[in-house]
Amino acid sequence: MADIVQRRDRLIAWVRHHAYPLWWEQGYDHARGGFHEKLDQTGRPVDAPRRARVQPRQIYSYALAPTLGWTGPARAIVEQALATYLSRYRRDDGLFRTLVAADGSALDDSVDLYDQAFALFGLCHAAQALGELSALQPVAVSLRDRLMARCAHQGGFANLDPGASTLQSNPNMHLFEASLAWEAAGGDAGWATMADGIAGLALTRFIDARTGALREFFDRTWQPAPGLPGRVVEPGHQFEWAWLLLRWGQLRGRDDAIKAGLRLLTIAETHGVDPARGVGFNSLLDDFSIHDHNARLWPQTERIKAAVLAAEITGDPGFWTVATQGADGLLRYLDTPVQGLWWDKLSPAGIFTDEPAPASSFYHITCAIAELDRAVTTALAA
Repeated sequence: MADIVQRRDRLIAWVRHHAYPLWWEQGYDHARGGFHEKLDQTGRPVDAPRRARVQPRQIYSYALAPTLGWTGPARAIVEQALATYLSRYRRDDGLFRTLVAADGSALDDSVDLYDQAFALFGLCHAAQALGELSALQPVAVSLRDRLMARCAHQGGFANLDPGASTLQSNPNMHLFEASLAWEAAGGDAGWATMADGIAGLALTRFIDARTGALREFFDRTWQPAPGLPGRVVEPGHQFEWAWLLLRWGQLRGRDDAIKAGLRLLTIAETHGVDPARGVGFNSLLDDFSIHDHNARLWPQTERIKAAVLAAEITGDPGFWTVATQGADGLLRYLDTPVQGLWWDKLSPAGIFTDEPAPASSFYHITCAIAELDRAVTTALAA
């Protein structure tokens, strides 16, 4: 355990002493409100329109901050950021618009399923951080029920554009994550219903029965989309779905979900990690050939989460080794000139793209660190 404890400690020190202060001091727009989309590699904000999905992700990260030992004003940040988010992004019908300008004026009033998932997720964690479950759950339930009313069948959440011909597993994954969060927080029975429907769809439609891999794009009947899109398999999402299905399988006593989650983890680890760079890369095809060998930051975080939960469930020490390797991969992306930032893209040649750090990655990073800390603490106490 010494290796994984050392990585856990390094990651916690990085987020506590560098990332949380930087992304509050420079990553929040103290003049106009709301979080910036990006910080450049000198630690200065990039002025740009602000996507709906970034705000609740940052709210989540700061809601988590006290558990990771940050002593800054986390509660006040969550409270302030939540008020700005609700006032600028929530439409009159309870859905959340896609994009606003830096001053808060609406730029794109359309709604995207992915953004609604993060609205639910952010509301849950804000409610817990602020002790306002009774006040914020009705907002989330109203949104959830609007989404469920648009389902062709339970769990089959489509893009909110009725004319869309291609459906995706990814927004459903984040709705699954949000519903599990609300269930754990003590939400009403509708959250378990939502989670069970999405898990069922994943086990019967998203995951290929022949290979055990999870696909990304589907037609309107939840069959693989025609052509190349229907063949895409992302290692990062194999890891992320593995973590979620392992959690759900534990909760429901579903050995089939645990088996499926472990298979997803094995696929990603076997076919989606480049041993030369030590990182998970972007995508495969359904025959497990490489489709995109570039490697973004976020799959490294999902590798850690899946591995530590697999280690807990199976008792196999090999998964702790995987988690250690995943942490080493993540730490490469955090080695920046200004501490508290990150690189987002690593080329097949092992060169990072010199570009601003996207705020959207902070959610992935903090979630991975928190899950690693939880699992290590539990293991050490056993």
